[in-house]
Order: sequence, then C-alpha cells, then structure tokens
Amino acid sequence: MEDLTRAPHLTTDRLLLRGPERGDLPEFTRFMTSAPSLQAQEETVSADQAWFGFLVGIGHWHWHGFGFFMLVEQQSGRPVGRVGLLKHSEWPDIELAWHLFEGAEGKGYATEAGQAVRAWARDDLGLERLHSYIDVGNTRSQAVARRLGATTDGTRAPHEPDAEIWVHTMDGN
Repeated sequence: MEDLTRAPHLTTDRLLLRGPERGDLPEFTRFMTSAPSLQAQEETVSADQAWFGFLVGIGHWHWHGFGFFMLVEQQSGRPVGRVGLLKHSEWPDIELAWHLFEGAEGKGYATEAGQAVRAWARDDLGLERLHSYIDVGNTRSQAVARRLGATTDGTRAPHEPDAEIWVHTMDGN
C-alpha cells in the first residue's frame, strides 16, 4: 500500500506500528463514530468528521515529523488502535496518546506500543520529555501511563480542564 506519511515502521513482540494507510479509514471511522470508550466521554464524531480527522493525522506527520502510528496485530494483520505523538498549535508540550479499537483493550497493546513510541521519540527524535493528558475519570488510561512510568501531581491541562497532566521522562525505559 502507498505510504501516506514518512512514519517509520516499529515492531514489538506482537505489533507493527506504521503510519496510516488508506485502508485504515473504515476501522478508524468505526472507532471514531461508535466506540463505547468515546461514547462514554461524549466524544464520538460523524463519519465526515472522522474522515477529516484521518486526513489531519496524515498532515500532522508531514508538519511535525511525528504523529499517530496505526497498531497492527502481527499475527492477524488486523488494525487494533493508534498510539503516537501529538503537538497541537495551542498545546504547551508533545503528548504521548493512545486509542485502542473495540476488542483490543485489556491485552497490553497500549503499553507495548507506548514503550516503542517512547523509545523512538527519545532515540530518533531526541525528545527528553512527553506528556499525556488523561481525563481524571479514565482509570484505564491512567493505569497505562503508570505502566509506562509516567507520573502526575494532579495538575490539570490548561487546554483540557478535565484532564490531568502525566509526565513521561525519557530515562531509557
């Protein structure tokens, strides 16, 4: 399939992390329009908004040189989510973020991919620190952040008042 970004391919024991491809749009759209995790936070969007968000994600790679990786299960070839780095224009820092598609949660994929993205950010991009902005009620994402070695003192994100700032130091883990 044609590369839409210059994203590298990263691999873990179970996952391939790669840039988005055209064939990922249906699964991404399904996630963005109907995922229970997004419904619970009232963050679902229309199919048109999902399409636009998909294209914005591709542009993010071109503008910043980083973005969301698609997570693909090596064994099945099935996309199972996204993990990557974000830097929006109004945000003070680069975010390490993760979203798992329905049926992929609870398998350790977010932690496994998060470790690979952190190492890439440190080793290839030279980043010394990342942040995750996690809703105070999102205990599953908080658990992932802890497994990745991130900490929070409860400070809220200025751009997202319901989210705490979790700090990832790049200490080689």
